[in-house]
Amino acid sequence: MPLDATVSSKAARRVTSVVRSHVFEAALPRGGVVYVGGGLCVSSPELCFFWMASELSLVKLIELGFELCGSYSLPGPAPGEEGAYRRPPLTSTKKLAAFVGQMAGAHGVRKATRALRYIADGSASPMETVLVMLLTLPYKLGGYGLYMPELNARVTPAKTAKKIASKSHYYCDLFWPDVDVAAEYDSDQFHTGPDRISSDSKRRNALATMGVLVVTVTNRQIRDTVELEKVAKQLAAGIGKQLRHNEKPGFRNAQRELRGMLL
Repeated sequence: MPLDATVSSKAARRVTSVVRSHVFEAALPRGGVVYVGGGLCVSSPELCFFWMASELSLVKLIELGFELCGSYSLPGPAPGEEGAYRRPPLTSTKKLAAFVGQMAGAHGVRKATRALRYIADGSASPMETVLVMLLTLPYKLGGYGLYMPELNARVTPAKTAKKIASKSHYYCDLFWPDVDVAAEYDSDQFHTGPDRISSDSKRRNALATMGVLVVTVTNRQIRDTVELEKVAKQLAAGIGKQLRHNEKPGFRNAQRELRGMLL
C-alpha cells in the first residue's frame, strides 16, 4: 500500500490512504491491461515494463525485462536466488518491443527502447540474469560488452557424443551457438551433492565431445570482480572478441556502479 492506479483524466484522480492515482490521458494499446475479474483490470507485463521505464534506472529496467521474459519471479525487493518463484515467461522481448513501439511520444519510451537492446528471453534465475548483464552490457554501463548469447538453449548431442551422454538433449545456461561456447552457472543451491556433481560432470563431458567449450561460473566468481574478469576474458577468447574495457577511462567506475545495483 498504497495501491497505484492509472486513470484517464485529472478529474478521475482520487487520493486516499490506500490508492494513489496516476494520470495517463493517451489511449493504451490493445493488450495494455488484463481483466482479472470482479471489475478489476491490472497492467499487462508489457505495460508494467513501460510504466517502470519512468521509475527505474536503465540498469534496473533491463533487469526487470529479463525477469518478465524469464522463467522466475522475485517475491520481494531482493531475496536472492533461493527465494525466486519458478513460472513460465510472462512475455517476450518481441512482445515488449511491439508494445513499446505503440507508445511513441509517451514519457519513458526512449529509455524502454534503449533497455530492450540489452534484454534476452529465457533467463532461468536472478543470478543468471546478473551474469548475463555483467558480461554483455556495454563498457559505458559497466559490462564487458560480449554479444548476447542464447539463454537456456537446447543442445542435442551428436552421434559421437550419445555414447557418453545420459540424456537426449541438454540445456546450456548461456550458449553462443555460432562458436559452440557455453557458460554454465553453478548455483550454491542446485549444483552440490555427489549425485548432482556426477550429473554435471557427465553433462560437460558430453558437451565437450560435441566440441562445445564449457566455462563454469560460480556464485563466488560472479561476486569477485577479479575472478569474473578472468571468466570474461576466457569467454571473449572463445567467441573471438577482443576486450578493450581497460582502454575506457570510465569503465571501472561504471563497473562498480553496475555491480552495486545488481549485487
